[in-house]
Amino acid sequence: MVLTAIPAPANPLLGTSPASAAPTGPVDPPLLDETASGGTVRVNVVTDQRTDLASASEAGQTLVSYDTLPMVTLRVNRAGLDALNSKPGVLSVTEDVPVPPTLNESTVKIGSDKAAAAGKTGAGTAVAVLDTGVATKHPFLSGRVKTEACFSVNDESYGATSLCPNGSAEQAGPGSADAEAGACATLGTACSHGTHVAGIAAGNGAGISGAPTRGVAPGADIVAVQVFSKFDSDEYCGAGASPCVLSFTSSQIKGLEKVHALKKAGTNIVAANMSLGGGRWTAACASDPRKPIIDSLLTENVATVVAAGNNGYTDAVSAPGCVSSAVTVGSTTDDDQVSTFSNRGPLLDLFAPGTSIVSSVPGNTYASKNGTSMAAPHVAGALAVLKQTYPTEGIDSLVSLLATSAASVTYSGTSTPRIDLGKAVTAIEPKPEADKKPRSFQVDNDLDVNIPDAPTGAGTPGTPVVSPVTVTEYPGNAPKNLTASVNITHAYRGDIKLELLSPTGKTYLLKNASASDGADNIIAQFTVDASDSPANGEWKLRMTDTDDGDAGKLTTWSLIFPTPFEKTTSQVIPDTGTLSSTINVSEIPGNASGPLQVYTNLTHTKIGDLRLVLTSPDNQSFTLKPYGSEAGGTLQTTYGVDATDATANGTWTLKVTDSAGGSTGDLKGWSLSFPSYENQTVKAIPDKNYTEIWTKADGLSGVGSDKLQVFVHVEHQALSNLKIDLIAPDGSFHALKPAGTSGTSTGSGVFKKTYTVNGTDLPVNGWWKLRVDDVITGNTGTVNNFVVRF
Repeated sequence: MVLTAIPAPANPLLGTSPASAAPTGPVDPPLLDETASGGTVRVNVVTDQRTDLASASEAGQTLVSYDTLPMVTLRVNRAGLDALNSKPGVLSVTEDVPVPPTLNESTVKIGSDKAAAAGKTGAGTAVAVLDTGVATKHPFLSGRVKTEACFSVNDESYGATSLCPNGSAEQAGPGSADAEAGACATLGTACSHGTHVAGIAAGNGAGISGAPTRGVAPGADIVAVQVFSKFDSDEYCGAGASPCVLSFTSSQIKGLEKVHALKKAGTNIVAANMSLGGGRWTAACASDPRKPIIDSLLTENVATVVAAGNNGYTDAVSAPGCVSSAVTVGSTTDDDQVSTFSNRGPLLDLFAPGTSIVSSVPGNTYASKNGTSMAAPHVAGALAVLKQTYPTEGIDSLVSLLATSAASVTYSGTSTPRIDLGKAVTAIEPKPEADKKPRSFQVDNDLDVNIPDAPTGAGTPGTPVVSPVTVTEYPGNAPKNLTASVNITHAYRGDIKLELLSPTGKTYLLKNASASDGADNIIAQFTVDASDSPANGEWKLRMTDTDDGDAGKLTTWSLIFPTPFEKTTSQVIPDTGTLSSTINVSEIPGNASGPLQVYTNLTHTKIGDLRLVLTSPDNQSFTLKPYGSEAGGTLQTTYGVDATDATANGTWTLKVTDSAGGSTGDLKGWSLSFPSYENQTVKAIPDKNYTEIWTKADGLSGVGSDKLQVFVHVEHQALSNLKIDLIAPDGSFHALKPAGTSGTSTGSGVFKKTYTVNGTDLPVNGWWKLRVDDVITGNTGTVNNFVVRF
């Protein structure tokens, strides 16, 4: 459980506010006092860029390095702190603080029994537990601890030794986070905390005598990460309390970085639980060194769920619960009263049960514990269950669903939601979260790329250059008819060789050089069979000038993925009957498109006898073609229908009805397309000026809907300075974000949001532009992404 602040030297993370002093540089002022008499201190140094780390590291002894973060942990003296205070690129220097670890009725209280009865157990997901390790062989965890790692400090000056079973500062693989191995096995109950937390999140008591019925997500896997060290120092454990276990901030960051790497590698981690912390924070702690990796995890759709702390503060929480992008959880009793020990206040996100919670502990037994440490894993497990229930939703949406379907707990004139998972799993499916980008089938890059001329008289080609685009969320491999649309200016286009490189490096020839082609410029589309390459990843257009005399420039190119939802099997249309042909759609967030593109290819001896009706997965019907008087022949056409009120994912049915006898035919094939256009060009937003980024829709059938989706990703030093508008093909302006609001931001200076625009009277084909105006002097930024989804 999260205890009160431990006795320790002057400690910025244990202060009463995040800004109790006015620092003159990046070094936290108490550190200067702490080292004034000649001592040293462990510090976490955060820099602007990773390239700044080498210079920063010169200030002391490197203790911990990080794989991806612009951060290093050093041991420094006063001279080293003075050096860091004056080094360019150093953003913050804070102490590497060691902090302590902060069921039957509880899971029923939050409706977990109802979720489990509905088959929602978190299956297919994983919860990471950053704690004192997990008893991996405990029957309540039933072999579901799939991945283990340990980050545990050895530091004699702090009296700290590693709890990794092999005694090293880092260990990975089976057994590395086992709470019943190594030094943990000699510490009695000191390492029991993580096993208790894991059981609350994901325990399963089915068939086990004396066990709780279940944790919150009994079908989820567990990623166990040991982040604690053994301390033999009363200075840190408290008088007469050593040995104890405490966790350094640096170990926590290494653990979170491991979770990030696992998520990127394909492990479906939904939440990282941190039932630990210390300090008293009444406002968000933007300078906490854990914030960058917590922000990065949120970007990867992993929630960092943190215990609020057990100090009984009515207006504050512990760190890292004060990090704005974390999900901070307080504790309630069985009758929905705030637990007397629970921290609370404006930084609290959710409540969950945390009083007298029975769960697993080492030794294959069970025990009752109290604390916000017990509340947090209720939320982590609930998010795993919701991810199974709503697999296309992002983590922000799922956290919001927990909050909006919860019971309200009122205290001190305010209220905070107490989660109700039973209601959340039966709620109306939430809309895509604000920062989730719609899936695109056309991706543009408008960044100019100069194509260098071949060396004069050398008879050798020039240096190849590339332009990339990144494809995400396209199911399976690329299509057989992948198209690259290219616009290149060049005085002698026959000099240019064009190739498309897949994410795996496979090369597809688009256009070979030709000495006989003396025309200028390349404005063309090239189609290749790329079905042997994965669709998702970075694709590159490679351009090579093979002959001297002229240079050129790529001005724009697009990679166009046709719909993956098609049926190509020929089916007989029964005479005076109905053919029902189905297509299954998946991985399209939210509702369908408007206009949804429906392509049909059929032959019939009397087309006027036919009626075509499309039915959505939720049984909404759209008449594509009524009965008529057309003669026999072939009908190859694309219909556009407003299906924005229909569910996208599921089985779509095309019904072809023949109303009269004596005529026959065949449905040769049909397809569904959900048009969405994306521009990935990164463009600078000039100070007190504007920039525009655009994409072109072409060849669409139908008219616009009142649910046009516009996704915006910008990064800026002052988001409130920005005014953002959509410009339609007819030149009309449609306000998205006024100046003076920062909207919904993910991390510092990052703005990702999907807007809904009424496009009923707007043309769908033509140039769609995003205009971003910086209306106040003093800051700059970039437009990073723009998507229009019909």
